[in-house]
Amino acid sequence: MRPLPGALGVAAAAALWLLLLLLPRTRADEHEHTYQDKEEVVLWMNTVGPYHNRQETYKYFSLPFCVGSKKSISHYHETLGEALQGVELEFSGLDIKFKDDVMPATYCEIDLDKEKRDAFVYAIKNHYWYQMYIDDLPIWGIVGEADENGEDYYLWTYKKLEIGFNGNRIVDVNLTSEGKVKLVPNTKIQMSYSVKWKKSDVKFEDRFDKYLDPSFFQHRIHWFSIFNSFMMVIFLVGLVSMILMRTLRKDYARYSKEEEMDDMDRDLGDEYGWKQVHGDVFRPSSHPLIFSSLIGSGCQIFAVSLIVIIVAMIEDLYTERGSMLSTAIFVYAATSPVNGYFGGSLYARQGGRRWIKQMFIGAFLIPAMVCGTAFFINFIAIYYHASRAIPFGTMVAVCCICFFVILPLNLVGTILGRNLSGQPNFPCRVNAVPRPIPEKKWFMEPAVIVCLGGILPFGSIFIEMYFIFTSFWAYKIYYVYGFMMLVLVILCIVTVCVTIVCTYFLLNAEDYRWQWTSFLSAASTAIYVYMYSFYYYFFKTKMYGLFQTSFYFGYMAVFSTALGIMCGAIGYMGTSAFVRKIYTNVKID
Repeated sequence: MRPLPGALGVAAAAALWLLLLLLPRTRADEHEHTYQDKEEVVLWMNTVGPYHNRQETYKYFSLPFCVGSKKSISHYHETLGEALQGVELEFSGLDIKFKDDVMPATYCEIDLDKEKRDAFVYAIKNHYWYQMYIDDLPIWGIVGEADENGEDYYLWTYKKLEIGFNGNRIVDVNLTSEGKVKLVPNTKIQMSYSVKWKKSDVKFEDRFDKYLDPSFFQHRIHWFSIFNSFMMVIFLVGLVSMILMRTLRKDYARYSKEEEMDDMDRDLGDEYGWKQVHGDVFRPSSHPLIFSSLIGSGCQIFAVSLIVIIVAMIEDLYTERGSMLSTAIFVYAATSPVNGYFGGSLYARQGGRRWIKQMFIGAFLIPAMVCGTAFFINFIAIYYHASRAIPFGTMVAVCCICFFVILPLNLVGTILGRNLSGQPNFPCRVNAVPRPIPEKKWFMEPAVIVCLGGILPFGSIFIEMYFIFTSFWAYKIYYVYGFMMLVLVILCIVTVCVTIVCTYFLLNAEDYRWQWTSFLSAASTAIYVYMYSFYYYFFKTKMYGLFQTSFYFGYMAVFSTALGIMCGAIGYMGTSAFVRKIYTNVKID
């Protein structure tokens, strides 16, 4: 067996290191989700924050809650996804043992001075909720409530836990908040809890079903939107096929007839249409370095989306904290050769010489956009002392992934792409001098085509965007990844059909600038998605505050841009195959 080449060996080792970094360290107890009688069960306190601002979260003990008497535990772990999502697990100090009931007991006492009372009053005014975990099962509770007049404020002091078990596994957790106590300065408030264990028939594999919302995600509107989108795809594909086949058949017949004419008759005939630009249609695009980097990044985003959705359909990623984000990061790093292959080969075919610069731009285009936005929001999170602030060690880990995993794998893909498909094998010879572009009607201008090109793709994913937004920005777990896969397929088909039609009209107007036009007309879907995010923010949510607003619009800009780059790459790849096909079948002197 021959040793791997240097770059490939480094990339493989780096990918293995990344895999070990991202995957959680499995130990006993809650990591294996099996317990023996009277074995330690940990109640983790996670975060607290305003109900309407899901992403504005703070450490649970940033409010003046007190800690239980138990000081140490035997295990803890955190993945990269948890760190990036602001998971702040802190031990509650409550002594809980498997199948061991705890009668109502005081576990700590709050010495309520004016400062602590003001903190609790502020939290109650802003409808603060807190989140806890037992055996990875989330539990939510409200901090307190105000009276009808808003003059007196009350704190819930008694946590009543009911834990269901099936064999040696925990399958259900319920929290009931009781013991309403009025907040009066310079008093002592006793915090108490109780634990009741009960046998349950719920299977361990089904224990997250209670958190799902079938009535919301599997509503008739959702099914109808999928059916409607499929009908639109069938109609659009049929329409495109009929129009293009009939039109192209006439074009081929006319061009074949012209071939049979002598030179005098051909000169007197009318020359127009897409054949007239055969000498310029395969001319390199303007700014080929940026263009090829965008295409490579878009192909990688598509590969990541496809793989992550398939993994989510097979494995219930929502059952583990941060697993979706960890999986996405790992898949993105592992698919870096896709970026290098398509970007590098396209740049080589377009005659690019600065391939190392193109490789760096392609490798860091998406990470720089995501990390730049995250670091900007991170400053606001640090100012607010929010749990969303990314720790320095996590930032270093992300930078190491970019330099020691993504870049080497991108290099491997670039070398393969340049060597395997980097030779220009165009069916038509490219003229030395560009052909002048004739004047045309205003609606055939590339700018107009770009603006209109994203309407139909956005219409095909419009309803699904609502469900995705609601699951991310509200308290719902998205689990219908079969729907998401169907929508991704629909989006790809609609995008390719629309860009082919737009490109055909552009070439028929004897305008050969189809590369950027096909990319941007598909990518303009992102503009409509971002515009919809404004509507969703102001009319579908009750978010408020600088932190939540910057978080929302910052990450929605990242999501929309990534979606636009993916759609643009899909549109270009489909259109490129179409253009190559039609010019291959035409006899050209």
